[in-house]
Amino acid sequence: MDAPRFIVDHNVGKLARYLRMMGYDTLFYKGGDDSGLVATALAENRVILTRDRGIMEQRLVNTGRLKVILLETEQPDEQICRVVRALKLESRHRPFSLCLEDNQPLEERSRQQVAGRVPQYVFKTQDYYRECPACRRIYWRGTHWQAMTRLLDNLAAC
Repeated sequence: MDAPRFIVDHNVGKLARYLRMMGYDTLFYKGGDDSGLVATALAENRVILTRDRGIMEQRLVNTGRLKVILLETEQPDEQICRVVRALKLESRHRPFSLCLEDNQPLEERSRQQVAGRVPQYVFKTQDYYRECPACRRIYWRGTHWQAMTRLLDNLAAC
């Protein structure tokens, strides 16, 4: 079975970063109206994640052609648990494989390729790097990675 792909609206923006951290393709919809969100979700076979009750009244949702998960809470930790439970997601689908900012697949980089592009301390202490080909952001396994790993461990208990 293929992994679900998501689209989130501005009401649940932090959720996009959590899902990307887990390795799930997740778009952040920046448009202003629900019709664009619904059209994108339908065209790209994406599950809509939202707090907007109005989307639930869309005909495509009522007929079952479009999957929507309505999130009741404002708390991102509770939102991600709701999605994990509702869709029985793996908290480690493809962890740390997507850019947290723009959803692009990350590419491995050698130390030589990141020389002068990461802080000197990071360059001295880290050997594993990944880069987003779109925004050029570089990721490494520092303290932020350790915190995200703990978050993924906690999601397994959702």
